[in-house]
Order: sequence, then structure tokens, then C-alpha cells
Amino acid sequence: MESLGLSYLAAGIGAGIVLLGGGFGIGKLAAAAMEAMGRQPEAGGRIQTAMLIAAALIEGIALFALVICIVLATK
Repeated sequence: MESLGLSYLAAGIGAGIVLLGGGFGIGKLAAAAMEAMGRQPEAGGRIQTAMLIAAALIEGIALFALVICIVLATK
């Protein structure tokens, strides 16, 4: 029973690290996009589109990592 508790703890810590990394990545992406749109407002539409695609990819990677944490915790 103790090893099961430790696996849940490890999954929780792993999920927290994943969420911190995903949040940091999206925050850095948004900051760079806002700065780029401030420097070249005419390219704002293209920058925003690229930012949304990159944010979706970061979210996908974070979700995949969370699923891996859950699967490893239940084995």
C-alpha cells in the first residue's frame, strides 16, 4: 500500500511540474507576441495566429504529460 501512495505522490508532483512548465511557456509566448505586436502593429494578425497555434501545441504537450502522470500512478 505504501508504494501505491508514493506513486500517487509522484504523479501529483509530476503534474504540478507539468502545469508550471506549460504556464511558464504560454506566458513567455504571450509576452513575446505582445512585444512583437507593439513593435509592428500591422503584422498583429499573423503574429496572433502563430501565437494561438503555438499555445495550442504547448497545451497539447502539457495534457499528454498529465495523462502519462495519471497512467503511471495507476500502474
